[in-house]
Amino acid sequence: MDIVVQRVCTSWTKKSRGGSEAARRNAAPTAFVLPPGMSASLHEVAMGESDSFEPRTQVQDLSAPGTILREVDGLLRVDPPEVSLFTMPRRHRRPPAVHLAPGQWLQWQINYRFAGRCDGAWSYRLETFNILYGPAKPDVFLGVPARHVDERQSLR
Repeated sequence: MDIVVQRVCTSWTKKSRGGSEAARRNAAPTAFVLPPGMSASLHEVAMGESDSFEPRTQVQDLSAPGTILREVDGLLRVDPPEVSLFTMPRRHRRPPAVHLAPGQWLQWQINYRFAGRCDGAWSYRLETFNILYGPAKPDVFLGVPARHVDERQSLR
């Protein structure tokens, strides 16, 4: 399978929920240029409040892309991203799987709120999955996706 997944994860605390810090967080990109020669790989980009939302990247194999990918009748079936039982808001109804034809790409966004284990302080995360079925050009995810699924909800 010729599949490229770019998982962009942005995390923050209540410090970045308002004012200039929120503006900095909201300005964080949800897609990046791929490293050269990407093929059947996972490009992970992490940005956090503690690092002033500066991107940190790594390339891995596709063994754990955060969603289930499989070829079915010449199409790529992308199931909804995995969700932990310990996140809020609860998602009792998830969107159906998305099917991509060769050359198409999907952007799937989902956000979460977590409660701290010791102090109960909330932290937040936005995950964006950019998934391409086919050969990848470095700037492929900077355009408009063929499909977009938005599971973002109010995090209070």
